[in-house]
Order: sequence, then structure tokens, then C-alpha cells
Amino acid sequence: MVVSGLSGAGKTAAAKLFEDLGYTVVDNLPGELLPDLAELVSGDRERFARVAIVLDVRAGDAPLAFAAMRGALEGRGIHPQVFFLDARDEILIRRFSETRHRHPLADQRGIASSIAQERLLLAPVQDEADVVLDTSDLSLRELRERIFSHLGDTPEPETLAIQLISFGFKYGVPLEADLVFDVRFMQNPHYIPELRQLSGLTEAVRRYVLDQPVTRRFLTFLDEFLAFVIPAYISEGKTRLTIAIGCTGGYHRSIAIAEALAEHLRKKGLGPVAVFHRELDRA
Repeated sequence: MVVSGLSGAGKTAAAKLFEDLGYTVVDNLPGELLPDLAELVSGDRERFARVAIVLDVRAGDAPLAFAAMRGALEGRGIHPQVFFLDARDEILIRRFSETRHRHPLADQRGIASSIAQERLLLAPVQDEADVVLDTSDLSLRELRERIFSHLGDTPEPETLAIQLISFGFKYGVPLEADLVFDVRFMQNPHYIPELRQLSGLTEAVRRYVLDQPVTRRFLTFLDEFLAFVIPAYISEGKTRLTIAIGCTGGYHRSIAIAEALAEHLRKKGLGPVAVFHRELDRA
């Protein structure tokens, strides 16, 4: 495994999770030594069957170090799974303020400038990542669940691993989303007293949302759209697709639609389909 991402986005917490799973975790290794690590790992595959490498801007030229390390591994028949952790700027700033840690790119321009520079430097690594996680609103338990759900999640050729995320717009759009669909045009169960406290996972809310004529028409449009774009994504070499479904609070409509879409995609057999309801615990 390779774990990368922005400073303050949760790489340390992720590294500890991998340690709990029995991984040998290598953190903050100089970029020049990464090819040697690849040689060591490939030379004793039984001993180093589980290795997690944390790679970020501390390695120097992170994209160059990442490319050299990944090339060294793949040249020896080892294909690492790459996780990239991200978070909204205001969350990162708050975390640095609370912990009083120094940003690795800190200068006289302030923390916001350092974060912007880091985003730019790590953009090539993020583009190559297999899994991008937005940790802005995740608890440690939720981060663990998200990481564990993706371990070894390597799709077969000609398939696409699909992640569905339900969310509330008032809490922000998930940063890892490739496609975002807004379902706030549907009638809201929140205004039905007997449905307000029930989530979109319950049959009552599910039926209220899915039985709306506008919902049925939307799902038809969505099915046609995905039938068009998914083969195109696969032909371009994309192996993972994250689809975010949003309503106001992320508790009723978005959950019901995400579950219905997941069921539909699984029946089509396009590849592994995972669902994460980001705001479910907020209630």
C-alpha cells in the first residue's frame, strides 16, 4: 500500500490503522531511498507481504519519488494500491491550529498558502491514486471503515470499481467525487412528521422517495447516462468511479437514491459497488 495526501488529512491515523492490520509501515523515508525499499520488499516477499509506505511532500519531489518507487515495484511484479487522503482547506487550517503542528511547507506567507502549494505539488500523485478519501467530516471509526472497505479492492480488467456516497449539501460536497448528482428537486421526507426521524435506509422513506414520478424519471435518465459514460471510462483506463448523491441534509433522499442505484449497478455486474452514507451518524 502507498498512503499519500495533504498534511493534516489523516495520514498518521491511516498509518496506525495499517499497523493494526499487521502492516510494516514506512513513513517519511527520503525519496532517494524509496527504490532501495522496493528492492528490499521484492527480495523477501514473504517477510514483506504487507507493507504500507507513507509518501508525501516530505520526500522532496513527491511526484518524482512516487513515480520512481512505483516504477521500481511494478518492474518487479508488485502493483501497489495507492490511497490519497484529502480534506477541505478550512478543515486543514483548523486541524493545524488545534494541534499547533508545523506544516512541512510552512513559510512567511501563512498556513493557507502552504496548503495551496502542497495541493499543487501533490496533484500528480492524486491523479494516479486508486482511492481518494475526503476526511473532512470523517471520524476515526469512519476512516477505518472506508480504508478497510477498499483493501484489496482491485477490479478485474474491463470492469469499474464504483463507490457511491450519499451526502448533505449543507455539509459540503465530497472532495473525492468524480460525478455529483443533486436530488434536492425531489419531495423531501423531512417535512412528513412520521418520516422525519427515519433515514433513507428504512422502507417507509425509501418508498416515499422512489414512488415519486420525478424520481422514476431521474433514475431512467441516470441509467442512460451511466450506460454511456462507464464504458468510456473503462476504455480510457479508469478503474474507479466515485459518484456522490446529495440532498439538503444527506439523511433521506440521497440515501434512498444511492441504495437504489447501488442495487441497480450490482445487477448489471459492472464491477464491485460500495456505498457510504456520510451523514448517517449526524442524526
